[in-house]
Amino acid sequence: MSLSGALPVYAQSAALCYRTSKGGPEILLVTTRRARRWIIPKGWLINGLTPSESAAREAWEEAGVLGPCGTDSLGRFAYVKNRPGKASALCLVDVFPLHVQRMVAHFPEAGERRRKWVSPQVASSKVSSPDLGALLAGFGLQRQ
Repeated sequence: MSLSGALPVYAQSAALCYRTSKGGPEILLVTTRRARRWIIPKGWLINGLTPSESAAREAWEEAGVLGPCGTDSLGRFAYVKNRPGKASALCLVDVFPLHVQRMVAHFPEAGERRRKWVSPQVASSKVSSPDLGALLAGFGLQRQ
């Protein structure tokens, strides 16, 4: 979908992967493949899967984690995706909570990404999107 003179708009889904420790909830961040910025696992919607199932698949591929993924979105953030050889696009990303029950060393993108568990406040400060940062910080407040 595109408006005259505007960027095309695409839907994506993301998994806010979390676990609970003595100090409270922790969020799993992963790096992007090229720029090495911290993000949460996200990607294009997958045909035949619901948005939350797509988010869970991204969590497996990008972070090597498994667990139940909630079906209700925690919120949404937007970013501009620069695509080599194509026009830039505006991506609207719905974020779903995924309670990590298993984490493995060998997963599809293991050699391309780093993973790091951090508090919601630290996660909020490490991501570049202010909207995603607010979602991450708010998640910490919801779980206390």
